Amino acid sequence: MREEAPGPDEWPVAVRVPVEPVEAAMEADARDAAVRNSALVIRGPLFGVATQGENDGRRWRVVVEVAHGCPQQARDALNSLLWFRAKDEAKSPRERRALLAAVARLETEYVDELTVLETRYRVVRAEEYAAIDAHGAIETPRPTDLEPLIPDWSPGAGARSPRVDAGLVLDPDAPLTPLQAAERLSLRSLAYSGTRFPEPVRHDSARALESHPDVVLMPAAFLIVERSGNEPWTPGSGLQASAHDARRTLAFALTWMEPRTRGLIPYDAETDVDAHTVVAENTSPAVGELAVFADAADRLRAGRLNEVEVHGTVSRIGRARRLLRWGPDGPEGPRPSDINTHAPDVLHPRLDEHGTVHFEEPAEGEAAS
Repeated sequence: MREEAPGPDEWPVAVRVPVEPVEAAMEADARDAAVRNSALVIRGPLFGVATQGENDGRRWRVVVEVAHGCPQQARDALNSLLWFRAKDEAKSPRERRALLAAVARLETEYVDELTVLETRYRVVRAEEYAAIDAHGAIETPRPTDLEPLIPDWSPGAGARSPRVDAGLVLDPDAPLTPLQAAERLSLRSLAYSGTRFPEPVRHDSARALESHPDVVLMPAAFLIVERSGNEPWTPGSGLQASAHDARRTLAFALTWMEPRTRGLIPYDAETDVDAHTVVAENTSPAVGELAVFADAADRLRAGRLNEVEVHGTVSRIGRARRLLRWGPDGPEGPRPSDINTHAPDVLHPRLDEHGTVHFEEPAEGEAAS
């Protein structure tokens, strides 16, 4: 007889009272946010990849950030991860063959889980959500969210910043603070409802409550959200690891990308040309408009602002949260109703078991030289 999956009431949550000053301040921040914000808005699913080794117990480790918009994007990232491990890290032809066999599957199949060299790899699915206040404004960074002591605004700083979910361990048994535990318990019943969601989406969401009755909360991430007039807030960037990373992304958008998008700076201008340089030279008829963008970026950099308005568009640093549904065998994978934007494909040149990259393959019927 098949054993039924445990219900939500059978999944215990370990709670500990924060005693360290920093952790106590973070808990107070969370309490204030819960009072200030009246509801949650669900943006939709995000996808990444987690691994589990032989000695990890119930823990999983994120190796591809859970920030991709569809399952195939996460599979493609896993494809690249394994290909480069085969190229740069494999210690023997046997290891390289195992990695390349997994790559070959990912090039042609919609693979959501595989085991390579005794490590399980799973495409995982998270729900992204955010808190809003009574006026519908999305929550901004909290005072105790991690910020650099000396913000780095220099070119290339983004490449040096930690990626979202870098080194993240997903542990359903880790003790939580009282407010974290309350949030986790309250979100166990989260499911899509209402006719605006297609029936297959609602069906899969209801089924997930049974197959994956628990949830694990992920660390906060940050992004740009935008609104013009009374229109709804819309995402203006991907997820960033810190509020400063999101502000730096916004400053770049204001001084470099937006002026090009609006035709104020030609797309073929040199890469170091932005709103600041054009205003300083004072040689463009668009100087007045560009000065508004430059001023907004300067205010962001000087005051660690979380919101600026430029030409009628409000840009805000939003605080995003994510949860993974969790079942007896770990985090939830993609659902049948999740949409892939493209098919699996070959992403890299052929790599042989000896680590040689073959950039040019002979045409069909043509002998290799």
